[in-house]
Amino acid sequence: MANQILLLTTFLAMTCSLVVAFEPSPLQDFCVADTTNSATKVNGLPCLDSKLATAEHFFFSGLHIPGNTSNPVGGKVTPVNVAQIPGLNTLGISLARIDYAPMGVIPPHTHPRATEILTVLEGSLDVGFVTSNPDNKLISKVLKKGDAFVFPVGLIHYQKNVGTGMAVSLSSLSSQNPGVNTIANAVFGSNPPISEDVLAKSFQVDKYVITSIQAKF
Repeated sequence: MANQILLLTTFLAMTCSLVVAFEPSPLQDFCVADTTNSATKVNGLPCLDSKLATAEHFFFSGLHIPGNTSNPVGGKVTPVNVAQIPGLNTLGISLARIDYAPMGVIPPHTHPRATEILTVLEGSLDVGFVTSNPDNKLISKVLKKGDAFVFPVGLIHYQKNVGTGMAVSLSSLSSQNPGVNTIANAVFGSNPPISEDVLAKSFQVDKYVITSIQAKF
């Protein structure tokens, strides 16, 4: 019994030490992503020597350029994350410009690592997200120019242009690498594909319907 108490006490002491030592904030002014250092594996990207940092590592030009919406969904995302601005590495923030053709959509998707706040710059958007099981409640709203809306981290959400002209929005995300998982692409376009039997059972449709949908991805 004494040995068990000693082990438990030691474990708690080690745990408390780790908690106290943990520092979630950056421990330096910045950590420019070193994209050439593929040998170092970290949760994110390794840091470039700060002496080599220049203004170009913190700069992006192009958010004034409309995205090409000539695609099946009529929407185009222009991301500005750590891949475009290496200086964003470890800073926990990124941007995205989104252009929408009339009736264009950004299909249901998630950001596994970020909450998103979207601001409408031009046009009118129907936006919404769905809460997790078991409620699966749709929370949606039509936004006008100047309106903002929040999509909580990890929840499925979408945007649709409900105006007669082009629409533009700007999103801020709480990660330098928020990730994106488009539901239709993930379910029907995975590589290798998910079994037709699994999808047919899950969606309660015939397998030929699944086959037809998979062919589009």
